[in-house]
Amino acid sequence: MVSGMASIAYNAGASLDFLNKRTTIKPFLVNLSCVAGNYSSVSFATAQRWNSIQWPIRGVGVRSLSKSHSLPRVFKCFSVSLEQSGAINKGDKDGIFEERVIVLVIGGGGREHALCYALQRSPSCDAVFCAPGNAGIAAQGNATCIPDLDIFDSSAVISFCRTWGVGLVVVGPEAPLVAGLVNDLVNAGIPTFGPSSEAAVLEGSKDFMKKLCDKYGIPTAKYQTFTDPHAAKQYIQEQGAPIVIKADGLAAGKGVVVAMTLEEAYEAVDSMLVKGVFGSAGCRVIVEEFLEGEEASFFALVDGENAIPLESAQDHKRVGDGDTGPNTGGMGAYSPAPVLTEELKSLVMSSIIIPTVKGMSAEGCKFIGVLYAGLMIEKKSGLPKLIEYNVRFGDPECQVLMVRLESDLAQVLLAACRGELSGVSLSWSPGSAMVVVLASQGYPGTYEKGTVIRNLEEAELIAPSVKIFHAGTTIDSDGNFLAVGGRVLGVTAMGKDIEEARERAYQVVECINWPEGFYRRDIGWRSLPHKQLTTRI
Repeated sequence: MVSGMASIAYNAGASLDFLNKRTTIKPFLVNLSCVAGNYSSVSFATAQRWNSIQWPIRGVGVRSLSKSHSLPRVFKCFSVSLEQSGAINKGDKDGIFEERVIVLVIGGGGREHALCYALQRSPSCDAVFCAPGNAGIAAQGNATCIPDLDIFDSSAVISFCRTWGVGLVVVGPEAPLVAGLVNDLVNAGIPTFGPSSEAAVLEGSKDFMKKLCDKYGIPTAKYQTFTDPHAAKQYIQEQGAPIVIKADGLAAGKGVVVAMTLEEAYEAVDSMLVKGVFGSAGCRVIVEEFLEGEEASFFALVDGENAIPLESAQDHKRVGDGDTGPNTGGMGAYSPAPVLTEELKSLVMSSIIIPTVKGMSAEGCKFIGVLYAGLMIEKKSGLPKLIEYNVRFGDPECQVLMVRLESDLAQVLLAACRGELSGVSLSWSPGSAMVVVLASQGYPGTYEKGTVIRNLEEAELIAPSVKIFHAGTTIDSDGNFLAVGGRVLGVTAMGKDIEEARERAYQVVECINWPEGFYRRDIGWRSLPHKQLTTRI
């Protein structure tokens, strides 16, 4: 327990006079869904230093309760401790204490929608805010969206957290991580899940990641880093094609070119180093060995010293069926990924994840957050090699992971923030999950914005165990959903196996009326041979 914490006794005969003793008057947040029950009301009549109690209701907004009212349907007798950080320890009817928390999710894409969805289902989570959020998050009631909060203004975010008693901030996108939002929140005493700006360079600079791999013996593709286009082209000529060209910095998932010919490789070098298509992110390039094999995504939660794996997932980066065309942020994903056997998972943890965590700590920038390792299971050796790191949940892999997660996500992320992941285990639903991404025609290039998407609510009812996550939508004055991004929707379905999840997802996709959108029709194709092979054995 921390100092400055006020104790509240909830029972039919006790008033909430703790409000009179608070050094700063803040809104007292109540989640009605967490206190439901046929029990006596609590009177607030003796509290003198407040005028109203406010609480956010998911999908509705903020409600107020004046001191002339009582709060019905609370538990008959239990105790609560309210910390200034927003974490609440509440005993249940059996006297077992459970920490409660109000969460702010930073971001507004499909990944953040999935995180809000999982946090909303967390038993210990009293309320979820999302800044800026998106139209789907708000419409589906998975969080209270705060579109006007500037997530790059740390002081504004800190002020919001203190006003609303936020006890956990989860930062989704990479840009605010690299900008140092986590540093400022942690310095302000607000528990925040995500790496510091120093640790986020693991994603922010591919050259840094490659040098870390060299220093700590982490298996990765052979490479060289260049700032001079002539030297880069000379190296490419020596190595031959196919070969991979990567912008060193953040390029919104578009800074990687898999060049199948020397001409494509030279063009990629010129676009980055000469034409500057990615700005400062492309002022340095990594020229990397082309690895042949099967890609997989591996996620681990990290508390600075310890790491625990999440379930496996696999995404489809290429825009076209058959894994053809340019790379994207991801056109679909599924979980689990058959290519990642239990033996391979153990090997990834021991040879890639743990050395990275220990290496970052040794370099003086402890990593706290989620490590998303893009892997290649090399065809010639069958062993995993690290392709790249992201320092946040992948999108769209996050969607399939969050619908399968059965553990209390809020408590798990708080444990990571406190360095207490050792001994934590996660529960997952059996079966499989798949997400199919619907994108605007022209993506990953230029695309039209403002096209109308129809039949979303009806489509979600077509099949069981389906959730439509929004990534790039807004709502017009007539209540229509409009597409305003490249990747717009993530139709996510669960099933007893990958075939059933796939069937359900595509049933829903085909019911969505959006002529200006497109999607891949072969998500999950790599998993089917594995399953058929397993069945024959």
